[in-house]
Amino acid sequence: MVARDSQVDTFTRFVTTHESKLRESLIAACGGEVGRDAAAEALIYGWDNWDRIGHMDNPVGYLFKVGMSRARNALSKRRPVFDPVEPARIPDVEPRLPEALAGLSERQRTVVLLTHCFQWTQSEVAELLGLSKTTVQNHLERGMGVLRRQIGDSA
Repeated sequence: MVARDSQVDTFTRFVTTHESKLRESLIAACGGEVGRDAAAEALIYGWDNWDRIGHMDNPVGYLFKVGMSRARNALSKRRPVFDPVEPARIPDVEPRLPEALAGLSERQRTVVLLTHCFQWTQSEVAELLGLSKTTVQNHLERGMGVLRRQIGDSA
């Protein structure tokens, strides 16, 4: 019983500390609806396997991969969907941005959104994705270049 209480406590602390990062990363990669669902499914998987996952060096990165695996089926039939820009946010946000983001590669979109929208550092993105910081920088530069070509120099 004590071990189960300890597992509940450690998982609860993990969720409190890391759920928003997991959700943000999956939304960046998969779009709003699919990303939120994938984050929920990844956390369920995390709870079911916490005795193993809780001891990993990067449990958030592992659960990101679990969420991506769950999301691939939903995304195999369509591109990621991002919420349209609210009219009140124009001109601060380019109305064509959601469609342009959906057109980026998965890695480029994830890196661009995590660094520019969610204000993650490149080191945080690299750790989550299991990439070098240089690779993250390359994806960021390429993704921003594509966005600039698609929607203009204001990106």
